[in-house]
Amino acid sequence: MATVVKSSIVTGASGGIGRAIATRLARDGYAVAVHYAGNANKAESVAAEIKAAGGKAITVKADVARAEEVEQLFQATVSAFGQLDAVVSSAGIMPLSSIEKGDAATFDKVIATNLRGTFLVLAQAAQRLTSGGRIVALSSSVVAKSFPTYGAYIASKAGVEGLVRVLANELRGRNITVNAVAPGPVGTELFLKGKSEALINELAKLAPLERLGLPEDVANVVSFLVGPAGGWVNAQVLRANGGFA
Repeated sequence: MATVVKSSIVTGASGGIGRAIATRLARDGYAVAVHYAGNANKAESVAAEIKAAGGKAITVKADVARAEEVEQLFQATVSAFGQLDAVVSSAGIMPLSSIEKGDAATFDKVIATNLRGTFLVLAQAAQRLTSGGRIVALSSSVVAKSFPTYGAYIASKAGVEGLVRVLANELRGRNITVNAVAPGPVGTELFLKGKSEALINELAKLAPLERLGLPEDVANVVSFLVGPAGGWVNAQVLRANGGFA
């Protein structure tokens, strides 16, 4: 493992894509604040994996929809590592419901976590990142598909893409890049939950590569964006989806 010289926050890092991103950034030489919302054991497992490989990690619990808890997440990270060089906003939920049902409670919950949460994380990142810092938010390639029952989720992720482009412009002159990664279908618990095997197989074949993505496929793209090779990429949405959309 490379020598740790920079620090990062990865929200939603206790499982799925977030976990893969956290462990990849650790291999790239970042100290990692492993954020989680509820499952401390999973977060500690990620941190333990990073430390076992020679890296540095802490775990921090926060509800990303609550401004004071997001601020505490960033304070804890800077206190532990001394500075902040990269922020990856990966926390998200995906309950599905048709618009016709008018399920405002589900809509509000999705927007609170996926959009408001990203907004609050990006705001703190903009305030605290050092020159040369990197911000990456997770969107979704389903934005381009308009699948039934995905209304709230697509609305939240379309909003994330808008925030990314605006923040990139707001940070003009500070040498901080802001980008989004939009995965296609990835074989995580979040994606697989509630889907039949037949539906999963059908979705897997939508991309020309005819497979579901792996969390590591997404982590590799995030690694590029926060690494030295990604320094000229800014205000973009990279659709890591195997050709899905």
